[in-house]
Amino acid sequence: MKSLRWLSLVWLGAAAVQAAGTPAHALLVLEKENNSLVIVDPVSLTIVARVPVGQDPHEVAVSDDGKTAYVSNYNVQPGGGSILAVVDLVAQKALAPIELGALLRPHGLWFAHGKLYFTAENSKVVGSYDPVSHKIDWVMGTGQDRTHMVIVSKDGKTVFTSNVSSATISVLEQGMGGGPGGPPGGRGPGGPPPGGRGPGGPPPGGRGAPAPDWQITNIPVGHGSEGFDLTPDGKELWVANAQDGTICIIDVAAKKVVQTIPSTGAANRLKITTDGKYAFVSDMNGNGLLVVDVASRKEYKKIMLPATSEGLLMSPDGSRVFTTLNTHDSVAVIDLKTMTMTGEVKTGKGPDGLAWAERR
Repeated sequence: MKSLRWLSLVWLGAAAVQAAGTPAHALLVLEKENNSLVIVDPVSLTIVARVPVGQDPHEVAVSDDGKTAYVSNYNVQPGGGSILAVVDLVAQKALAPIELGALLRPHGLWFAHGKLYFTAENSKVVGSYDPVSHKIDWVMGTGQDRTHMVIVSKDGKTVFTSNVSSATISVLEQGMGGGPGGPPGGRGPGGPPPGGRGPGGPPPGGRGAPAPDWQITNIPVGHGSEGFDLTPDGKELWVANAQDGTICIIDVAAKKVVQTIPSTGAANRLKITTDGKYAFVSDMNGNGLLVVDVASRKEYKKIMLPATSEGLLMSPDGSRVFTTLNTHDSVAVIDLKTMTMTGEVKTGKGPDGLAWAERR
């Protein structure tokens, strides 16, 4: 009963800030210390709603239609187990969470090909969740420590994840002889669900087609490898190494580091602009947001901010960069033409993960 009363109070607090409907294009911000998801109008830079999510939210991803947000809750929940919170962005309310059970400390999220991909650090795995069947339909272990962030290639056949404590990037690729190219439903990478028949066996449904075979390559990078991003052409993967203060550039086809360049302090997140010209690197030890020229591999500029930057997000139209200022309780807005800070969104405590919702 105590938990129900507490939840009711949280809902009353959330309703107090729901002054407007969710815009068709919305900026989403996680307030890590408030256990909340904030919906922001990216034009007026005002908060239109605040929705409670689970404990210690870290990352957020959005469904292809822009109507649903998924949030990784890093802490183990009361009573054990892990969850991914789910938010209806149109109704501005929390939905039933996704139960991950023994897959502990979920962190990285990526929505692609109708599936939600996630990492679970303590379990050293990457998995995918099908929102249609409401099931986890694929899980693969990396054998690496602190499997952290995740990105899926445009064709859905390659999954990349960073492993912070092992100082590696895992590249998971579908094999050629394993089956029809995805789990039942065919909307992306596949494999047996937890407790399923195992690699190579028939998928649920009795169709007799084997699940795809997967190959994994662990590529050594720098210490503290966390944030990373693919270039728009998919040929290079840039990895920020927080402990080394470097960036490793991986040739995706060759699956090896081809160059390591200087970065900045505790390089936490890295995002490449939509035109592929610049890589932005946040620094948790300083107030400078590093901008690297992708072609020359050299520092282009350092943008000074009111506080250290963490989460990074590129607007889809390529005009702005958003970065969370965790200790300043705000999100800074960077204009990509002038490379200057032009706005700020004041949030609640501990803003971190960012996402863009475009309703279709």
